[in-house]
Amino acid sequence: MSDVRPQAVVIGASAGALEALTTILPALPGDFPVPIMLVVHIPGDKRSVLAELFQAKCRINVLEVEDKEPLAGGTAYFAPPNYHLLVETNGTLSLSSDEPVMFSRPAIDVLFESAADTFGSALVGIVLTGANHDGARGLRAISDVGGHAVVQDPATAFAAAMPEGAIARCPDARVMPLDAIAAYLQKVVCT
Repeated sequence: MSDVRPQAVVIGASAGALEALTTILPALPGDFPVPIMLVVHIPGDKRSVLAELFQAKCRINVLEVEDKEPLAGGTAYFAPPNYHLLVETNGTLSLSSDEPVMFSRPAIDVLFESAADTFGSALVGIVLTGANHDGARGLRAISDVGGHAVVQDPATAFAAAMPEGAIARCPDARVMPLDAIAAYLQKVVCT
């Protein structure tokens, strides 16, 4: 794990995501200094209300990503339905309609791997509750470049398969309950 101060956070979740993120995102201060990029598995034919819902609950800004959007600190960026979210090396976000990964578009692995390429050891990757193994490969990529790998304790997850898969692929990840994840983020990013 890196001693470099994180410059970005990526979070992936699926089944049970709303409850999990409600514990983490509203706990962050309004002056949280780095961007947070999120992939939540949402059916491609549905409109997402996640950004609107969390904007009402959070002190940080919350947006649904538009293609070529520049990253800014203190902002959470949700991937829109039916698009992969990627981080470009120039600090912007891009959207892709490439094939689904692990039956999902957006896919957590796609975001995590592109963020690992861009931010290297200055990245925190977090895998939360979910019912498949999307995110495990991407979390391994983050760990391999020296970033912070964090997994929700499967015993506290609505659906344990995703955190269990991430732990199996990335056994050096920190495993913690949701309230500890919010505190950990503030500690490694804000202090």
